[in-house]
Amino acid sequence: MTIPQPPRQSRRRMLARIAMWSFTHRRQAIAAWLFALVAVTGLGRAVGSRFLDDFSGGNSQSRQAQELLARTFPADAGDRAQIVVHAPGRLDSPAIAATVESLLTRVRAIPHVTGVSDPLSDAGASQLSADRRTGYAVVQFDRTSDRLPSSAPDKLLALVKSADTTGLTVVAGGAPIAKVQKPKFGKSEGVGLLAALVILLLAFGSLVAASLPIATALFGLAISFGVLDLVSHGQTVPTFAPELAALLGIGVGIDYALFIVTRYRERLANGDVPLEAVATALSTSGKAVLFAGGTVVVSLLGLFVVGLPYITGAAIGAIAAVLLVMSAALTLLPALLGALGPRIDRLSVRRNRHAVRTEGTWAWRWSQAIQRRPALSGVAALAVLVALSLPLFAIRVGYGDAGNDPKSTQTRTAYDLLAHDFGPGAVGPLVLAASLPPDPQARIALTDLTTRIEQNADVAVVSSPKLNAAGDTAVVTVVPRSAPQDASTVRLVHAVRDLAASSTLNGTGVRVLVGGETAASIDSSTHLSDRLAPVIIFVVVLSLLLLLAALRSPVIAAKAAVMNLLSTGAAYGVIVAAFQWGWLGRGLTNGHTGPIDPWIPIMLFTILFGLSMDYELFLMSRVREQWLRHRDSQAAVTDGLAVTVRVITAAAAIMVCVFGSFALSDVRPLRIFGLGMATAVFVDATVVRLVLVPSVMQLLGRAAWWTPRWLDRVLPVPAGDESAAVDARAAS
Repeated sequence: MTIPQPPRQSRRRMLARIAMWSFTHRRQAIAAWLFALVAVTGLGRAVGSRFLDDFSGGNSQSRQAQELLARTFPADAGDRAQIVVHAPGRLDSPAIAATVESLLTRVRAIPHVTGVSDPLSDAGASQLSADRRTGYAVVQFDRTSDRLPSSAPDKLLALVKSADTTGLTVVAGGAPIAKVQKPKFGKSEGVGLLAALVILLLAFGSLVAASLPIATALFGLAISFGVLDLVSHGQTVPTFAPELAALLGIGVGIDYALFIVTRYRERLANGDVPLEAVATALSTSGKAVLFAGGTVVVSLLGLFVVGLPYITGAAIGAIAAVLLVMSAALTLLPALLGALGPRIDRLSVRRNRHAVRTEGTWAWRWSQAIQRRPALSGVAALAVLVALSLPLFAIRVGYGDAGNDPKSTQTRTAYDLLAHDFGPGAVGPLVLAASLPPDPQARIALTDLTTRIEQNADVAVVSSPKLNAAGDTAVVTVVPRSAPQDASTVRLVHAVRDLAASSTLNGTGVRVLVGGETAASIDSSTHLSDRLAPVIIFVVVLSLLLLLAALRSPVIAAKAAVMNLLSTGAAYGVIVAAFQWGWLGRGLTNGHTGPIDPWIPIMLFTILFGLSMDYELFLMSRVREQWLRHRDSQAAVTDGLAVTVRVITAAAAIMVCVFGSFALSDVRPLRIFGLGMATAVFVDATVVRLVLVPSVMQLLGRAAWWTPRWLDRVLPVPAGDESAAVDARAAS
């Protein structure tokens, strides 16, 4: 018996209506996007950006120390830079000494510089090497680097470069210099976009069709940059936020458009007119894009749980990029398809084949082979994921230091010279801020404390207490023997804090706080590490609910969560092996291994969990379509995988290239981030989607689609389920 199908218009869904409007009113739709681009980017350029690398947060001891100095000792409240001088002969020879003194005199005149220590003076004797060929001056600013005008370190850097002459090496290091020594951005994005275009050209066979996903993604991404400029005036937005937005926006934006264009061309090949093809593409693949983008956004919302302003700012930028590229795929792309019409296959490089084949394709045969031995295949895939994840259990989080910078930079050269002659701890000294009562015994107690600190084997130098004019605040500098990123430096910070809280100072009224850039980095790492578990729980729960609404199967939703955790764990394991252990070579690490920046595990998890859900939705939505039509679980998986494998492989290859290209960045955290993202996507698209999913679905059988009746009644019915059900009844 054949059941009459309801009129097409009655089965239109919101996305189909949007697609049809954009298609038929393409000039208005394109004009609206052009207006948004000009307006937002123009406004952003007009007001400028106020990106701020303020990685502090909460009420940590380092923050309290900085606030104490800002109130009572403002001259020592800011960050410090180092001017490192190296000569073939003795620095204290008359000619070289005159050059050094002239340089330091000019540095003292720079605005916001409150003091410059002289390595050639008696007080700076510890800043001159034993062979007297290398020395360093400490430049004290009155503000931390995030609030210091760029003009001050720019002038310092210019003076240093002018003094760097033949026979005399003069370089500058420290956080103020890192602030203005910006790496060159753009090469990563360029490489990624070029690779994406090549893959799209191979997938579509047409330069016009291949250009559409890139154009759509770039449109949305360009607007998101303007949004970031505007947001930075009311929210702390770190300087790496645009790069993060670019990394994510390019990757997901191209993929979202790719899925829609692929379905559109399939419908054209099946005889649909362009308008009907666009409506069908948006009501099917567009639905998956909407849920996928929503999943990524929900995952990124987990970053708000961290409670650090700069993490929130970076999350806002990433969310804006995802929402805008997703909106462009759902509205601008149909308008562009309407403008092109049947000319989408212009400039073809090979014969195009749009029709979808299932039975007999390599993907169909692959799925059949996996489903014949599901237990063996599943165990093998699980073993690979577990092996890749094992290094995760040795992860050490912490901010890297200048030793990880490219060798061509000022900060890296300064680090190498200091580490060679004075030890790497000279790059990141600890700053002790002590509040003193008006009692002579208080100063004696502080001096006794410095003596005890000096006895620690991990301490290289401890300065004498430096008092402010009122005599109620003192500053003590502690130079560790180890680099700021080393685990021994972390232990030293805790040891000094324990000494400061010991009975030595009890009853004296002296309060000592351990601060400085190194201590602040350690405090921020601790704060972020403590927030990782709540973020994971938040993201997993919300993503499960969204996936449950899309696929209406609690079993599949739970399966997806477990598999996504495994692929994310594999990404963590690879970045630990590469950057913490150096297994992929010294070139990737600039010659120095080190800890993983503490914001990376949190942000990596939120983004990767969302992206993994993307592939789950794209694959399982097709599998669900086949299940609703035939009610054959094995055939549904085989046909669904055969239909989607080509486009998922292309999408994954694009993401791997885009994310992997960021491993070319001069910024170590972006290298880590890019490699982690590329690894997770590659593993997810190969081991998980091609092996683990079909094997687990085969083992589950019909149970995979089980839904309790009470849950079935409250869950929304996804667009496309009614039509699939009608098709199934018609076939019967």
